[in-house]
Amino acid sequence: MGRSLLFYSTVLAFVFLMPACKTSKYATEVKSFSFTSFKMMSGTNIAHWLSQSSTRGEKRKAFFTEKDVRFIDSLGFDHVRIPIDEEQMWDEAGNRNEEAFTLLDNSLEWCRKAALRVVIDLHILRSHHFNAKEKLLWTIPAEQDKFIRLWKGLSGFLKKWPKAMVAYEFMNEPVADNAEQWNVLLARVADSIRSWEPSRTLVIGSNRWQSASTFDQLKIPKNDKNIILSFHFYEPMLLSHYQASWTEFKDFKGEVNYPGKIVLDSKIPAHERVYNRETLLKMMQKPIHLADSLKLPLYCGEFGIYKNPFPASKLAWYTDMISIFNEYGIAYANWNYKSGEFGIVNNEMKPLQPVIDILTKQIKK
Repeated sequence: MGRSLLFYSTVLAFVFLMPACKTSKYATEVKSFSFTSFKMMSGTNIAHWLSQSSTRGEKRKAFFTEKDVRFIDSLGFDHVRIPIDEEQMWDEAGNRNEEAFTLLDNSLEWCRKAALRVVIDLHILRSHHFNAKEKLLWTIPAEQDKFIRLWKGLSGFLKKWPKAMVAYEFMNEPVADNAEQWNVLLARVADSIRSWEPSRTLVIGSNRWQSASTFDQLKIPKNDKNIILSFHFYEPMLLSHYQASWTEFKDFKGEVNYPGKIVLDSKIPAHERVYNRETLLKMMQKPIHLADSLKLPLYCGEFGIYKNPFPASKLAWYTDMISIFNEYGIAYANWNYKSGEFGIVNNEMKPLQPVIDILTKQIKK
């Protein structure tokens, strides 16, 4: 689980950007695109490609291809969200990894031809991983300066793509000690990007994993209508992350249920909580209210269920989620497209058809 600085604030920033902003290979502005404004409704995340993966070379190149884009388009989705990590895109000195940037550029061309919009999500920084105990981004000012420079390089690389096609989510799942730390950095990044690209669509979420529960603490730049509000939703976690190795539920053996009492045959109070469509909708009220009050679009950029432990409960949850999104006009991108964990197709491209059917049932493209 996406708004002014001077262009050259210091000699150090200039030196940093020199290797990161080579544009001769990608100098031509892209003008041909079917739509005139950035609007999206249904999509999927291209996870574990340019983010959260150690795969490189030909294997990385083969993981996501134009064939995948055509398949996603054939399902009726109108956009993809592409997570990218700092360690894949730049070395520690800030030099751009040309192979990774070429893959990203190729994917954008495939999406242009398929008339798919794209959210570019800077997912993980060397100074910030959403599950790490220590996040230097919040304690070392130089890391925030570096964050701005990364986005200046990205903007320089991506600005040729039509504003109706590509949006920027400048940080995935910020986890600061307090909301105001994120609000201050958010304002700085947004102001910086606006000095380079005044009308690019920006995707912005709240502190602490873009949780719906923290949306009342989020401060959005004023008088900027080129913003999409984004939250992530994995509740109930016992269902969505059942026995996931990185969670507190990794050794949990109980039977999880949805809708209804989340754990059957348990006397633990937390396990007796009832989850259903009404519960999920109530938990989304803060982002729905903020979007309504600011008259901005709302986007659930991540939601999904790890593996397939309880098929009936999984399908019931997806059905309720999509029902809520469609009723309230919330755009969405499931987590994720291709993997044996959360994916709607596995690494051999075998579709998880029941989930795909739910995700695409109401799509009109």
